[in-house]
Amino acid sequence: MTAGSTDAVHAVDASSVMALFPARPRLLALGEPTHGAGGLLDLRNDLFRHLVEQEGYRTIAIESDCLMGLIVDDYVTSGTGTLDEAMERGFSHEWGAFAGNRELVRWMRAYNDGRPVAERLRFAGFDGPLEITGAASPRQALTALHAYVTTWVDADLLPCTAETLDRLLGADDRWTNPAAMMDPSQSVGRTPDAEQLRLLTDELVALLDAQTPHLIAASAREDWHRARLYGRTAIGLLRYHFAMADTSPSRMARLLGVRDSMMAANLLAIAERGPALVNAHNGHLQRDRSSMRMGDLPVQWWGAGAIVDAHLGQGYAFLATALGTIRHHGVDSPPPDTIEGLLYALPEDRHVVDAGRLASALATVTPAARVSPWFGYSPLDPAHVASTDGIVFVKDA
Repeated sequence: MTAGSTDAVHAVDASSVMALFPARPRLLALGEPTHGAGGLLDLRNDLFRHLVEQEGYRTIAIESDCLMGLIVDDYVTSGTGTLDEAMERGFSHEWGAFAGNRELVRWMRAYNDGRPVAERLRFAGFDGPLEITGAASPRQALTALHAYVTTWVDADLLPCTAETLDRLLGADDRWTNPAAMMDPSQSVGRTPDAEQLRLLTDELVALLDAQTPHLIAASAREDWHRARLYGRTAIGLLRYHFAMADTSPSRMARLLGVRDSMMAANLLAIAERGPALVNAHNGHLQRDRSSMRMGDLPVQWWGAGAIVDAHLGQGYAFLATALGTIRHHGVDSPPPDTIEGLLYALPEDRHVVDAGRLASALATVTPAARVSPWFGYSPLDPAHVASTDGIVFVKDA
């Protein structure tokens, strides 16, 4: 670190983090450069506790299936099911196996026990029902949306019956066929049935919106919120399957863009309900355009953080996390001329850095880009520092 920048370094706690912003952000995004590192999950849990106790935050949202996340939310808010069931059925991408996530859910349930509903903590997944190998059938989201609307809206306003949806959806395994990710011709996303489902889903979501005053008055507000989630998810999945059937060179960029657009829509809905801590990969939460290489093909798209930032402005804040070492994966001490190397030279094991002040202090220096020997770790891009509110640095994972 240069001499004039050390006063930009602080302990990682709620007060230090909040001091980075002119006002409390509605969404405070804490990125991570790799998934599953126990030290990063412990840091996230500590920060969330501080935010709950000192700043009035009541929700945490993580990069996990938004529909599965409802199981965890039911457990932490009302004790539905057991902790084991919540961890097994409430997370995608095997996140439920991580001890840090289990400790988070356990603590949230204990915190909520005996508290009034308005003071309880909420859990949300904000990713779509997607994996790198494919996407879920839209059945769960679409049938749940239809069931809600059918319960509360006059039958003559409905665009279709449940039987029609079931016929058009067909067998779920045709939607989840893993061959479709590599072979667009295997996707059902542009079949006549899928096209009809997209039209009917749009009609159902439009009806949900048009009937908002009646639905909020007639049903539980929480059920209305969930119906909106079902609608967003059904539309997003049908768009994703449509993109899977694309044969153009822009196919992967379109798929990545649809996924992050789904994430952004969920985050904006979460922001409506009060301040939340968001935890996901840096690449999903950064303000700069995301990029990666698929073989020899460079792919670019706007991530969820960039989309949400465009909507919320100062209501969105982003802390990028960086690591010094991940020795069990061959990521050793960073070169001293990288951002990670400069931060690694500081004595503290973990700290938060005011990224704007750091960028100013390094205005006459061009840090080198760190190159990771392990594909699972994404180093900081020096060009992104100025568009980041803060950098959380952990010396050793």
